[in-house]
Amino acid sequence: MMFAVAMTFIDQTIVSIAAPDIVSELGLSTSGMQWVVNAYLLALAAFFALGGRVADLWGPRRVVVAGTLIFVVSSVLCGCVPTGDYALTWLIVFRATQGLGAALLFPAALAVVVAVFPVERRGRALALFFGLTGALTALGPLLGGWLTSWTWRAIFWVNVPVAVAALLLTALAHVSDRRRDERLDIVGALLIAAGMGLSVLGFQQASVWGWDSVATWACIIGGIAVLYVFCRYELRTRHPLINLAVFRDRAFTVDSLVLFFAMLAFVPLFFFASVYAQVSLSASPNQAALYLLYFFVGFAIASQWGGRILDKQGARPALKIGCVVGAIGFALWAGKLTDLSMHDQWPYAALAGAGIGFILAPASTDAVNRSIDASYGEVTGITQTVRNYAASIGLAVFGTMLTHTMTDNVVDTLQKRGVPSDTAHSVAHSVTEAVTGNADARTPTGNGPAATAMRDSMSAIRMDFAEANQYVFYGMAVALGVGFFCALRHPGGSVPATAEDNRPQ
Repeated sequence: MMFAVAMTFIDQTIVSIAAPDIVSELGLSTSGMQWVVNAYLLALAAFFALGGRVADLWGPRRVVVAGTLIFVVSSVLCGCVPTGDYALTWLIVFRATQGLGAALLFPAALAVVVAVFPVERRGRALALFFGLTGALTALGPLLGGWLTSWTWRAIFWVNVPVAVAALLLTALAHVSDRRRDERLDIVGALLIAAGMGLSVLGFQQASVWGWDSVATWACIIGGIAVLYVFCRYELRTRHPLINLAVFRDRAFTVDSLVLFFAMLAFVPLFFFASVYAQVSLSASPNQAALYLLYFFVGFAIASQWGGRILDKQGARPALKIGCVVGAIGFALWAGKLTDLSMHDQWPYAALAGAGIGFILAPASTDAVNRSIDASYGEVTGITQTVRNYAASIGLAVFGTMLTHTMTDNVVDTLQKRGVPSDTAHSVAHSVTEAVTGNADARTPTGNGPAATAMRDSMSAIRMDFAEANQYVFYGMAVALGVGFFCALRHPGGSVPATAEDNRPQ
């Protein structure tokens, strides 16, 4: 099962490193490239609950196989994207179907792992699961940097041999395929997908439409309204997609909230840190990947430590420690971004990674242990929906914040150099489009005013981008600070093993 989900974790980060080459060859815009990254995360969030439910109804082995096939076919098609007007649409569509495949695959795989281990051993087992899959997430940037030196399309094609191996191992593992004879909630699946899609669209497009735009708030409020309708519908239907009754358990609710605020920072970090490294630090894709490894050193160590704390003391201590350590790490890291030195930042990157590592496995495992009246597939679907919806929102909100701050900084820089206000704003938008869209801002070419301004002010613009990223990293620290106050509400303690015997499988 760990091998099967390897592709889904690698693909959360591998695209960020290859983004400059994708933008250069396909001519994508800032918002377009963010949607290529976000389409995968949004599809994960929208369909994870469906994946968990389908695993219960059809059996985990069938769903693991189906998810793997959808994922690998979509990966091949992403790598075959044609150049031209339809390139962006092509990439977004098949990144979204990649997300659908991962959403089917992951809940089924995790439910199998959870079912194998008794509650008293599950903390360390899932710490190993999340720790190694987290290491695979770290492999994404390294693999992406190496493959991109050949062709960026290879970052998608590399999933083919992994998928073949995963299918063979799944066949050899003789995974149990228990099924439940219940109806699939299609209406609920459509409602949650529409609600999440609309709300994230509003956050994502705020950088283009503006926060004072009717369209921005219509999408955000409309999406939230659809999600409210979804909740009301799920409470009335006989066989809901998500068993909302699990939220009556305060520990489960707190676990979900802490996961939400942690994931606002975790996945978006890969996108923003890799672009920062390549723009402000003038790093190559391979160097940017090594820069992200600092984060994963702390993450891997803390994941194992957090699992042991969960087994011995329950989730509450691990969640509190993780939120405090992570908030301090991101805040200190933000303060060092303007030093423009990669090697001076590693202690703070590792500290931020340790904070996330303390949180993810204990919160996810405790949520599974606490929700006794729901099946493993249902609970996994809920927690992963929360995690990936938060990642989508984080990428959208922080991306909007970065774009606005970067534009204001560049306008100020150009006006200080005597550029008229109208020209400064026009050039600033062009410059922001280049660097936040991951275009190669290190060697600007051309004779237009934007290119000339970039060449004349490149060192100042690199600093402008670093300062804009400071707001993003401070925002991540604030998110973990809010998570700490949520963690204080956790009742503590562990679930007795006897309660586990009553859970539906």
